[in-house]
Amino acid sequence: MFVHLWGFLYSHYFRFWLKWILRLLTRKCELQRILDGSKEGAQRTLSIGKKGPGKPAFAVLRNAVHVDEAEVEKCVRDVMKEKKIEQKNTGFKINLHICLLQISGYKKLYLNVESLRKVPYDADNEEHEEQLIELWNLLMPHENLKARITKQWCDIGFQGDDPKTDFRGMGMLGLVNLVYFSKHYTSEARQILSRSNHPKLGYSYAIVGINLTEMAYSLLKNGALKSHLYNTVSGLPQMEDFHQFYCYLVYEFDKFWFEEEPESIMHFNQYREKFHEKVKGLLLDYDVILTLKN
Repeated sequence: MFVHLWGFLYSHYFRFWLKWILRLLTRKCELQRILDGSKEGAQRTLSIGKKGPGKPAFAVLRNAVHVDEAEVEKCVRDVMKEKKIEQKNTGFKINLHICLLQISGYKKLYLNVESLRKVPYDADNEEHEEQLIELWNLLMPHENLKARITKQWCDIGFQGDDPKTDFRGMGMLGLVNLVYFSKHYTSEARQILSRSNHPKLGYSYAIVGINLTEMAYSLLKNGALKSHLYNTVSGLPQMEDFHQFYCYLVYEFDKFWFEEEPESIMHFNQYREKFHEKVKGLLLDYDVILTLKN
């Protein structure tokens, strides 16, 4: 009862006067205090993002998530005009510009990832087929495919003779992720493929890789990746940044799997969920950076 009463009084009465006193003492509006007092990256951008919904004074911030990169500058000018902040305040201008780019960019990245996920693998599409063959060549450089449909695909962790059936859930996103990791971290990919053939702790490399694509996708969709991306990208997050996070998941899941030593692959879902919870816990940290770049 008391908590609800305090919440009502604070939001309807005390908050206004507290903001007024702080502005009088600091000569800065709430937005300026956030940008000046928050650490750059996730802490700052998430604080700005929380100020948009339901607050008329921050209507321009709400609109920023729908604008293109070229329009963000105008949004910044509009905010500065609305809050009566001098245009020569370059520090405020730069910091707000970065925050708005990150906020709008996150949504655009999700739409791009979702668009690729919805593209089904098409065996009649030459580009799709080329990427599949490229995956094989990157992982098995000393062994030629005997045919397009062959049991050899099981050697890199697909379920049957034709890998196209394994991409149904994640579409081309699953294949693009597998190729990206194999191309940019070739030695690591080959090492993990080799480890996946362990006689006791082995797992299906490609199938697990597609499963981790689904994990990365779901974390992006529910907003859990915001802290990581806001800390690693000073501007618009790109598809490259999503792929890099996927690479982190593949590398770390392999380590996790062998550290846990499951009784058999039949327990995969149990350990997959345990790993998922571990990653979600890491992403709760405002300072989190999950990448293999360094």
